[in-house]
Amino acid sequence: MIRTTGAVTALVAGLVTALAAPPPAVAGPEPLVGHAFPAEFPLPDGFLPEGITIGDRPTAYFGSRADGDLYRVDLRTGRGEVFSQGPGTASVGLKIDRRDRLFVAGGAAGDARVVDARSGAVLASYRFAQDADTFVNDVVVTRDAAYFTDSRKALLYRLPLGRGGELPSQFDVVPLSGDFSLTPGVNNANGITTTPDGRALLVVQSNTGKLFRVKPDTGLAREVDLGGEVLTNGDGLLLDGRSLLVVQNRLNTVALFSLDRAGTAASLVTRVTDPRFDVPTTIARFGDRLYLPNARFTTEPTPTTPYNAVAIVKP
Repeated sequence: MIRTTGAVTALVAGLVTALAAPPPAVAGPEPLVGHAFPAEFPLPDGFLPEGITIGDRPTAYFGSRADGDLYRVDLRTGRGEVFSQGPGTASVGLKIDRRDRLFVAGGAAGDARVVDARSGAVLASYRFAQDADTFVNDVVVTRDAAYFTDSRKALLYRLPLGRGGELPSQFDVVPLSGDFSLTPGVNNANGITTTPDGRALLVVQSNTGKLFRVKPDTGLAREVDLGGEVLTNGDGLLLDGRSLLVVQNRLNTVALFSLDRAGTAASLVTRVTDPRFDVPTTIARFGDRLYLPNARFTTEPTPTTPYNAVAIVKP
């Protein structure tokens, strides 16, 4: 790994005015069977959603490609609010950790930030790329690090977490090698998650439809055997036990695979679509439901373009 000091700015949460706390918490995930949780709900007009993440409470978080605002929704009611103002550049993939921190990928800005999910305060920010040929796309948080993909570079960015989850003052660059290679087009490395055994990472390459198992310490990538299946337009990934859900955005499809524990091979179980899908980009789970934001890539965005998120029952 290459240690990079870069332009890294740690920000104190107290410098940002605390906004309203999220809706009252419940003890943890609960089945939605028999509950009147809405099956879809609106996001702000002109929001241009991309990422979604859900923690242990029935609260979903979304990022805006328009200006980077973060939007918080109570899944019990569908009501939400912008709780953290964006930097004026995109917020793309995001993940919440068990400390209620949101790790947010910054897209073409080549950066990332960590945000307090309760107050909206920016806890730290990181400038990964110094050139314009970058798109920091998605993120996964493990026990000891957060890993970000860059869809225009053959590498991962790694934020090593200290004891107690302390945020670092610098980051690592992990070059991707082995079977992974850049191909023409913007969307190379995109969605990212871990293998079922937690020893490696899984990364989908959107423009080739390939899935790779990546060693987090060396970046060595080996193509996962999908049994002849191709993940065209593969975007967000969700690992649920040994099940892997892959959102194929412009195909308006969610593919469900069964993985071996090491993540070296996967077999297709089913593909799911829904008439309410309008180019969903990624996926998060709460209870027995899966939630997807409709990015509407095929619709011309305007300040008044409507957006929403939809829920489907987990297959």
